[in-house]
Amino acid sequence: MRLFRPGFLTGWLYPEAIFRIRTTEKVLYLTFDDGPDPVSTPRLLDILKTYNIKVLFFCDGRAAEKFPDLMNQIRKEGHLIGNHGYSHFDGWHTDSVKYINDIIRASDITSDKIFRPPFGRLSVKQKKRLLKSYKIVYWDLMPYDFDKSFGSRKSLRMLKDKIRSGSIIVLHDTASSSANTIIDEFITYAVNSGYRFELINVFT
Repeated sequence: MRLFRPGFLTGWLYPEAIFRIRTTEKVLYLTFDDGPDPVSTPRLLDILKTYNIKVLFFCDGRAAEKFPDLMNQIRKEGHLIGNHGYSHFDGWHTDSVKYINDIIRASDITSDKIFRPPFGRLSVKQKKRLLKSYKIVYWDLMPYDFDKSFGSRKSLRMLKDKIRSGSIIVLHDTASSSANTIIDEFITYAVNSGYRFELINVFT
């Protein structure tokens, strides 16, 4: 079963986390997980530059360490970088001390202020510790662009059908993701439908 929005229980367990920006305006917020990637990141940056859209990249610490030039390019082009852990651990299946240390390891090369849990999985104990230092950002809409069995056209349709004011959208900055093939059409559709894209300001 695919959940395109986080379930009620997730919101109940993590009320301090950000899932959607409260607004009545037709504003959308793009985020990308798991990069940087030498195939997908340059393409995404080119598309975003074409539309003058700034986004939040939640970067994998290992990839950030491997591709520092791409990290510099992301920052240079005005995008924000968040922490997605160093090793992409699943919080439900990782000892809390090991999990927190992995995030700290990634903080110097990604962010020491903004965090998104890989897989969206975080124990309550881990959450309490992280909230001392980080804003935790989830998402309002995930179109399964990373899932090849779902298909790019279905992902695009989910985006078109389910966006709403204040949606935080999570896509993936990886070579295997369909984000690169659908993002251009989606942005055009959203803009033509009266939406605009903004960079999340998690500190307001």
